[in-house]
Amino acid sequence: MALKWFQKAAVHGLAAAQRNIGFMYENGDGVGQDIAKALKWFKKAADQGDVEAQYWIGMMYYNGLGVAQNYAVAFKWFRKAADQGNFAAERLLESIQ
Repeated sequence: MALKWFQKAAVHGLAAAQRNIGFMYENGDGVGQDIAKALKWFKKAADQGDVEAQYWIGMMYYNGLGVAQNYAVAFKWFRKAADQGNFAAERLLESIQ
């Protein structure tokens, strides 16, 4: 049921709804787990400046979750999130540098 409402909001460009759909697919919460769909939805939200989605895309690339592990791409997404004040991204960047 939640997916239906998030999809209605996501179609209208609500980044938080897009991010939440990403989490649902990443975790298999109410839907079949689908990491590719999770990344797609996180990307939609991240492109609108959603800091949590930016952080989670970074984590996916950092850990190689559903994508080829790529620290350079992860760093790019962590930097975007950190620039908006995401503490977890800031800490990861400090540990990487």
